[in-house]
Amino acid sequence: MLKEIKGLHHITSMASDANLNNQFFTRLLGLRRIKKTVNFDAPDVYHLYYGDEIGSPGSVMTYFPFPNMAKGSVGNGEVGTTAFSIPKGSISFWKERFLASPYNTINLETRFGETRLEISGPDKESFALIETDDTRTPWLGGNDIPEEMAIRGFHSASIRLADDGAMRELLSFMNYQAIEEKDGITRMMIDGGNSANIIDLEKRENANKAQQGAGSVHHIAFAVENREAQLNVRKALMDTGYQVTPVIDRDYFWAIYFRSPGGVLFEIATNEPGFDRDEDTAHLGEALKLPSQHEHLRETLEKHLQPIED
Repeated sequence: MLKEIKGLHHITSMASDANLNNQFFTRLLGLRRIKKTVNFDAPDVYHLYYGDEIGSPGSVMTYFPFPNMAKGSVGNGEVGTTAFSIPKGSISFWKERFLASPYNTINLETRFGETRLEISGPDKESFALIETDDTRTPWLGGNDIPEEMAIRGFHSASIRLADDGAMRELLSFMNYQAIEEKDGITRMMIDGGNSANIIDLEKRENANKAQQGAGSVHHIAFAVENREAQLNVRKALMDTGYQVTPVIDRDYFWAIYFRSPGGVLFEIATNEPGFDRDEDTAHLGEALKLPSQHEHLRETLEKHLQPIED
């Protein structure tokens, strides 16, 4: 069992418009844009990061906004709903906030004893706001959301599968334990992990396979403390038969990737060095930061990339 994995690090999705994406997360959800950079493999596309004040692991939602990208289709073999933690008693605030917004298709329900507000993003991606006793400190700068209502970070993510047996086995190896099952959903949790330590497996035997596009999750990343822990995880996964990439420097963390059963791309990311390695904490996400190999493209990229309205 991989004791080094502590829960979620970040979740990365795709979008069709950088401005709408930025407005949804910063203005409506009240998260901080902590980094404005570009896709390492497609530098003409932004990579936008949103989270708490410093981009703590377990709080960070990231996006590749491909202009005018076609919508993805929902199905098996993908991360389904990304859920955020909100304080108990705040669900009415969020319900009214979304009803007054362009994203007013909502659903209120209870799952595993928790009250959750299901919402959709600009590209019809699936989110939920779940009332918990989360004590993490929220980001309060630059928005109108009171502290007692503000998002704390990730609560969980769901994964949609036709058969969840192999995924349960992998997650168990990754230090998750099945703690509850109901209505075709198995909740798995890391005991003693970070505050974003839950994965819900949704078994959908007759659903079509998902097709990626705008609104789809590209990959889901799990947190380890440092590079030593990451190398231990990499070796253990490879010894188990998984094809794992070499360690890749992503500037703000080191990453390894492998394809999980059912097709979801998993990443193991380090908590170090963090998002303040090239910007002061007070100014995170303000300037366009480029990976060193793309710095020579700055003039071209600044002309090409869609201006983001703050």
